[in-house]
Amino acid sequence: MIRIFLLLAVLIGAVFNVQSQSIDSLFLYKIGNGKMSHFCDTTNCKKKHFWRAVGETFGLNVGLWAFDRYVLKGHYSYISLKTIKANFKHGFDWDNDHLSTNMFAHPYHGSLYFNAGRANGFNFWQSELFALGGSAMWELFMESEYPSKNDIIATPIGGAALGEVFYRTSDLMLDNRTSGSERFGREALSFLLSPMRGLTRILTGEAWERKSIAGKEFGNPPYKLDVSLGTRLLTSHDNDCLLKAGASARIDLEYGDCYSSSRKPYDYFSLLMELNVMKTQPVFSRVEIIGSLFTKEVIDTKRCNLTLGLYQHFDFFDSDTIRTDYTPGVLEPCVVPYKLGTPASAGGGIMFGCQLPRFTLHAVGHVNGILLGGVLSDFYRFYHRNYNWGSGFSAKLKLKGSVCDDKISFSLNNQFYRLYSRNDWYSDKGYSPNPADPPVDVEGDSSRGTFYHLEGQIDYKVWNNLSLTARCDWFRRSTLYNRSVGISSSLSAYGFFIDSKQLSFQLMLTYSL
Repeated sequence: MIRIFLLLAVLIGAVFNVQSQSIDSLFLYKIGNGKMSHFCDTTNCKKKHFWRAVGETFGLNVGLWAFDRYVLKGHYSYISLKTIKANFKHGFDWDNDHLSTNMFAHPYHGSLYFNAGRANGFNFWQSELFALGGSAMWELFMESEYPSKNDIIATPIGGAALGEVFYRTSDLMLDNRTSGSERFGREALSFLLSPMRGLTRILTGEAWERKSIAGKEFGNPPYKLDVSLGTRLLTSHDNDCLLKAGASARIDLEYGDCYSSSRKPYDYFSLLMELNVMKTQPVFSRVEIIGSLFTKEVIDTKRCNLTLGLYQHFDFFDSDTIRTDYTPGVLEPCVVPYKLGTPASAGGGIMFGCQLPRFTLHAVGHVNGILLGGVLSDFYRFYHRNYNWGSGFSAKLKLKGSVCDDKISFSLNNQFYRLYSRNDWYSDKGYSPNPADPPVDVEGDSSRGTFYHLEGQIDYKVWNNLSLTARCDWFRRSTLYNRSVGISSSLSAYGFFIDSKQLSFQLMLTYSL
């Protein structure tokens, strides 16, 4: 439950008086007083410890394998020289794990490799090599299943996105000047956010060594955190007027100055996570990260700012059926409204801000290439998988602003994804093959999958940092399949289209830090 720990960490960090500024306040500062100086980054001053980083990466894999083998007794963990030789001889396949496993759990695993490098003095790009090396070791040596094409891509690339977010957030917690219970609390929360960093601090003694300076690698960057709790209502599922209600939570974090020029990855990033407490729905339904890789501010005036840049994106949307008239365990077309993951995506972006009397407007646009993604399938069913692998592109547009001296704020978020799958396969093994069977090397259905998300939100400030939030989300997944379908005994057509959609309403209380 690392994302819950993230929420707790930042909240308790606020109690510990971690210095922060809101993104809006920062924006007003910039346009009113000129350019803000960049916050300090001492990462390049740290001595690099290659072998310690390698040892932590190696130990992580061995420890996880031992847990899988002797505690979980997973069939994939029974390895030998024979299985290793078979992995090298056979090569890489597309695997058939759950969407949440491939699109979030594996990238999170990659974030641990990544932060083994990060915590030992290596920069963002250098740490990516530790994520790649750790992933290759796991795929080729630590499992009896054939190595996975999607894992060797999603684990290091998605791992860098998650890893840098958790690493920088953990940095907000640390203060080497403190001692006693406060020091213990800070170190524990930092450990939960970035375990490999916490381990490294314990091994080196930094976790309890008191110094005259805070020792933050990134200084005191501005950030804004919104935590929302309330209810969620799902409806319009699969063209039926069905209703399902439950509890919901949302964490929205913006870190750094979105308008400043920077060559350092993730000097600015945004993180959005949504959680459900609702029967039949996944606990974690949404994770989105946008992290800057390179940005250049091209307009900096008293009232307006405009920044162009290259950004990394990590997107995860998960849902399940709310219908009751279906057979449990049997996946029917459109019973699940949508699933999407893009752990390896990057592209160009533009950020624009304008300040007028009693009115603020921010506009953000991105166009991305997707190296690896997955989108819901109506037909492909093998082991735990009900989605197609593919590559493609995405486009995002977001508008947000405030009026009446920030008493009322609003946002409109529009996202479009298109993924293409080409390596087709039609199963003749039924819907429940033996989990010990090797995966079939296919992307899924030969198809063109589209995912569309439109989100609107209004906040009304009721007291200090507390607001009442109303939100509406519309999700639509549509797929064009490249296969023949019979119309009559003598007539058939090539290519047909299936779509599914869902409408969501949320009413929440939001606390802003």
